[in-house]
Amino acid sequence: MSFASNLLIRLNRLFPLPVHPFNLANDGKMSYTEWQFVKGGQTIQFFLPFHTQEQMFQGKTVLDIGCGGGGKTCYYATFRPNKIIGIDIVEHYAEEGNAFARQKNLADIASFMTADASAMPFADETFDTIIMNDAMEHVDQPEKTLAECFRVLKPGGHLYINFPPYYHPYGAHLSDAIGIPWVHSLFSERTLIDSYKRLVADLPDGQDRVRFRISKNDRGEEYFSYINRMTIARFRRIQQGVPHPAVYQKEIPLRQVVSGLAKLPGLREYFVKMVVCVYQKDGRQG
Repeated sequence: MSFASNLLIRLNRLFPLPVHPFNLANDGKMSYTEWQFVKGGQTIQFFLPFHTQEQMFQGKTVLDIGCGGGGKTCYYATFRPNKIIGIDIVEHYAEEGNAFARQKNLADIASFMTADASAMPFADETFDTIIMNDAMEHVDQPEKTLAECFRVLKPGGHLYINFPPYYHPYGAHLSDAIGIPWVHSLFSERTLIDSYKRLVADLPDGQDRVRFRISKNDRGEEYFSYINRMTIARFRRIQQGVPHPAVYQKEIPLRQVVSGLAKLPGLREYFVKMVVCVYQKDGRQG
């Protein structure tokens, strides 16, 4: 173990871990899927100044991209869409989501499948609403994913996107084991990988967490495959190639007290909590 990894682990003892569904599940308090359902309102709170829940879901055909265990999808289903489909690239989530929908008596509305958002198995103009809650920072091919969203979205339909930018205090998505804010700005990826693997090694689901977050590239080097390092700047560049109008956009600061810092070019990436964007598909464009 390197000096940097040992330093990180020592520093980590000084910071309490944020509440994380993996740890709640390990403690027997709540499953990941149930946690998603309980927190469902928080996943769409940033869109409510623009559209109500009813405007987003009621009577609509809805797609939830990056649904995870399906809890948030089932929360959306309580607003009575005609149909809602949750997709995720992690295979076991479809089974968990469908079981949870049956448990909540929502199986007539909500269903789940394994699918890649950059090559979706749906016909053109299938959905009225597409929601990507905390998904844009995870997809391997964000440009292709957005193109696919507009392909399967009906003219006049809305695409709702929100994500924490990479340099958010916990933008490395390691807060199930590392509580140090901005840790990925302080230590190298190699150090983060070594430290994370050590911190979760003795957990009952430790190896599952490692497989979930870490892969090897063509050179056999480990890297965090779970995230794509989506920054605000990168997202804005991607937006330049989108041929449909963004009808609502907002950058939410970490706290009101740092809202000024969240507007400064040099610090913005570090003090924005959430990037929010709503697109409407223009029927006059492809």
